[in-house]
Amino acid sequence: MTQLDFKKGHGTGNDFVLLTDPENSNPLTAKQIAWLCNRHTGIGADGLIRAVRTKHHPDTAEIAAEYPEAEWFMDYYNADGSIAEMCGNGVRVYVHYLITEGLITPQDRRETLAIATRAGVKDVLVGAAGYSVDLGRWKLAGGRSVVAQGIDGSAETVEIDLGNPHSVAKLDNPQQLETLNLNETPKLTPEPATGSNIEFVVAEDPLINDGVGQIRMRVHERGVGETLSCGTGAVAAALAYRHIGGAEMPHNWRVTVPGGTLGVRMFPTEEGEHVSLSGPATIVYSGTVEVPAV
Repeated sequence: MTQLDFKKGHGTGNDFVLLTDPENSNPLTAKQIAWLCNRHTGIGADGLIRAVRTKHHPDTAEIAAEYPEAEWFMDYYNADGSIAEMCGNGVRVYVHYLITEGLITPQDRRETLAIATRAGVKDVLVGAAGYSVDLGRWKLAGGRSVVAQGIDGSAETVEIDLGNPHSVAKLDNPQQLETLNLNETPKLTPEPATGSNIEFVVAEDPLINDGVGQIRMRVHERGVGETLSCGTGAVAAALAYRHIGGAEMPHNWRVTVPGGTLGVRMFPTEEGEHVSLSGPATIVYSGTVEVPAV
C-alpha cells in the first residue's frame, strides 16, 4: 500500500483528485488512478492531476527546454486511468491548487502563469473572482454523426480540436437536452480512433443577450462518462455554435452546464485566433489515502 496526501477540487462541478509529486518520484499506475477516482471505493472524481515540475517529467522535456517559465506540468488523467491531453476546468483548478499549496506565489491577482500540459503551454490569468486560461489556437476537423439514447435518429456533429478532441451536436430544443441518457456512451460514426468528448448543445432564449451568446450543454467525456462540466467542451460548444450560425454570431459566450456557468471568448492574435475559458475553481477538502499496489 502507498500512502498519499491529496486534495479534492472542482471547477463548476468537474472534480479532480490533486497530488503533489515535484520530482515525479511516485508515478501511479492506470489501475491506481482508476481506484482513486472510483466514487464507490475510492475518493471519487472525474480525473486526477499530479503536480510535477516540468523538468522532471519525461513527457515534457522539450517544453522544459523551450519554456523555462512553465515550471509546473499538469499531469492529467481521466477517471479510468487513461492519459488526457488537456482539461479546461482542470487547468484552472490546478493553478488554484498550486497557489493554495504555496507551490507558486503570484505577485498579484492579475498575473498570468505559464502551465505545461500535454497540449502545450497554457497561460492562466489569475483573476479576482476566478481564473481564465488561454487555450490557444483551435482546429475545425470535419464532422460525424452521433446516436444517443433519448433523441430520435442521429444528429450531425461539428468536430473541434482543442489539443483534445470534441464532437459537438446541436439539438433542436431544450427538451431533447433534458431527455438525453448519457449513462450510455453515444455512438459516433465514423468512430474516432482515440475516442472523443461528445457535447450536446441548445440555444438559450434569447440566443444573444447584450452581445453575448448563450447556450446550454451536456457532455459525455471520453474515459469518464457524463460530467457536470467540461471546460474544453464548453469552448468547443461555443466554437461549434458560432460556426453553425455564421458571421453574425458573437465572439463572447456564456455556456451553462449542470455544474454552473463558464465564459468563452474568441480573440485575434498574430498567429491566428485564440480562445479562452473563464470560471471558478474551488478546493473542497484534503486527506490521506492508502492506495493499493495494483
